Order: sequence, then C-alpha cells, then structure tokens
Amino acid sequence: MEIEVRNTDGVVVERVQVRDDVFDAPPNPALVHQVMVGQLANARQGTASTKTRAQVSGGGRKPFAQKHTGRARQGSTRSPLLRGGGVIFGPHPRNFRHRTPKKMRRNALVAVLSDKVREQEVIVVDELVLERPATREMARVLDSLKVKGPVLLVADGADPSVMRSARNIPRLSMVPASLVSTVDLLKHKQVLMTLEAVR
Repeated sequence: MEIEVRNTDGVVVERVQVRDDVFDAPPNPALVHQVMVGQLANARQGTASTKTRAQVSGGGRKPFAQKHTGRARQGSTRSPLLRGGGVIFGPHPRNFRHRTPKKMRRNALVAVLSDKVREQEVIVVDELVLERPATREMARVLDSLKVKGPVLLVADGADPSVMRSARNIPRLSMVPASLVSTVDLLKHKQVLMTLEAVR
C-alpha cells in the first residue's frame, strides 16, 4: 500500500510504498486486548503490602470486659473491626508477570498500527527540521500538520534539538521506533512519524 508523506508545512510532497503486512494488517481485537493486559500487568511493581491482625504490633490486651458493657465482645485491640487493627484481605507483595510471546506482541502492534493508518491517524513527515530549537517552533509544526490531542512522536533520524523542543508540549510523548508498543499506540489518538521511522 501507499501512504502520504508531508513536509513540516502540512503539504503532501510524495507517496511512498510500505509493507502491507505492517501497515495493512487485518484487525484482531482479542489479540490486542490480551497483549495490552499483559503489558500493563508487567508494568506493575507488585510491592503493595498491608498487615494482617497477626502482624500489627500490640493487641495482647483484651480491650474491655467480656460482659456488662452493652457492647459486642472483643478479644483484641488489633481486630480489623477496631481502629489501628489489621487489614482484611489487603494486598501483599506478589508477582504480576505476564509472559506474552514475541509473535503475539508483534501481531498486536501491527494490527493497531494498521487500524490507525486506516483511520488516517498516522501522519508521516519527510523530515523534522526546525528553523530554530524552540518549543514555539515545534508547536507551529504540529499546528500545520493538524495534530491535536494525545500524540505519539516517533522521530527517528530527527535532530536532537527537535526532541528538546517537543518535550515541553503537553499531551505529547516521544519514543524511538524500536521501542513502540501496543499500549503506546492505544494511549495516543494520533501518531506522528518521520519517514525514517516508517522504514
């Protein structure tokens, strides 16, 4: 298939041939969901921890007499029913690791990328060159390309000054092409790529 390549003024300068198996893959929502869940699970630290009534310090004393108080009987000041007591069914350190085969990760990535190409949410520029390194210049380029909302910038081959100019723009994330993930594509409405990143 062919995709349009624009310059920084938003004008189409050429059309390039790209691989159909990467940019025109069939949708696969079930696979995308499975890979997304795995990637989000792998991002969890799993260090949340609470103490049960057996682990909270104190609690050896009976808080009040068994009878004649009019209250429900209590045997420990560290009961989960009392302030300062343990936590019932609270989180404990655990491993959330989710193994996803490489082939599944790749197929999910190309499925989401292809879907964004079909929805015209992928914008390809021939090269990202700014007149001077400034956030205002980068914002002007994004405005010329009609990029709005959460945008993922994949600017392989661009000058380092472009990266510095883009890092202060809200709702814009930057990642090299080799590290783009399914979650990255799903979290951003539009994807701005350089021609080198597409290749």
